[in-house]
Amino acid sequence: MKTPNYWDYLKLDQLLSLQGGIEGDDAKLIPDELHFVVVHQVLELWFKLTLRELREARDHLASPEVPEEQIPYVVHHMRRASTILELAVEHFKVMETLTPQDFLAFRDKLIPASGFQSFQLRELEIVLGFDESRRVTYGGKDPMEHIRHLAAHSPAGKLAWTRIEAARKELTLKAALHNWLFRTPIMGSSPGDDGDDAAIDRFVADYLQRLKAANAGKADRLAKALNEAPEPFVARIAEGEAVAEQFLMATDAPEEGRAKLKRIRAGALFIESYRELPLLAWPRLLTDTAVELEEQLVLFRTRHARMVERIIGRRLGTGGSSGVDYLDATTRYRIFDELWAVRTILLPKQELPPLQNGKRYGFAE
Repeated sequence: MKTPNYWDYLKLDQLLSLQGGIEGDDAKLIPDELHFVVVHQVLELWFKLTLRELREARDHLASPEVPEEQIPYVVHHMRRASTILELAVEHFKVMETLTPQDFLAFRDKLIPASGFQSFQLRELEIVLGFDESRRVTYGGKDPMEHIRHLAAHSPAGKLAWTRIEAARKELTLKAALHNWLFRTPIMGSSPGDDGDDAAIDRFVADYLQRLKAANAGKADRLAKALNEAPEPFVARIAEGEAVAEQFLMATDAPEEGRAKLKRIRAGALFIESYRELPLLAWPRLLTDTAVELEEQLVLFRTRHARMVERIIGRRLGTGGSSGVDYLDATTRYRIFDELWAVRTILLPKQELPPLQNGKRYGFAE
């Protein structure tokens, strides 16, 4: 058996022959175009590893019963994905060494190629659990149909579209996370226990009541401190309370899925509110890591938009999009909505409903 060496193990002869661009020979590229190609290829390699890590995390979390000792593995893989995205954000510093005029020297060669056509980034969004109905339009068209149309005319594109369609059939990380949150013991009660629905109703009702009590007098204090009329603050606080009630009662969801979503959201709130309990130590780390992961994705989108604006201003995108305006619109995307929303309605520890059945969480009652 042949012993491996560094260059054979990494297939460097193949890897280093792939930077030739349209010409197929990097010696024929100006240095700035070689720079452009290399940075984007590196990003695609990072996306490949991120997809692997997300699927590993999802698979660990997707079991009907997730042993407590398995949660650290989920956190490990999600943290690695988050760290990769953090590094990907820093890649834009390298891209920004490309000056606007230097980019214009070869930019027209790219038409109609565009970073939007990165099927791995689209696959990453799908595996995470992004609701594709929320995509902003791309050049006035359904963005994924834009990719599908282009993919039909390229062997590599056909492979890309096959990957996207396959990803759409997978269980998403968000769905696995929701199924896991649904099983959260809340005030000692789990799904299938006698009286579980009533226990969730009591927890939600008590929490909303305490949220309103915490807000009592807040409008008057704000008005006095700012020397303004209290009515606008009263209205804003009342609106916030209404949003909190809608969220916890899941009245924004279709009726057939409302009961499950209500328990999922209550589970996320319970973990975040009582996070110091021993049984919730790893669960709260998992939810924190999910938020951190999405934060890095949002930062990636934001940093991408600023890099593009710095180099090409607000020109039409090479793929036909509105350019920076399109990229800015994507920064509003959120996937783990429940985990973000919970932060808006958290109460201080001293104002939380008293813990029930504390022994189940490692504390004596």
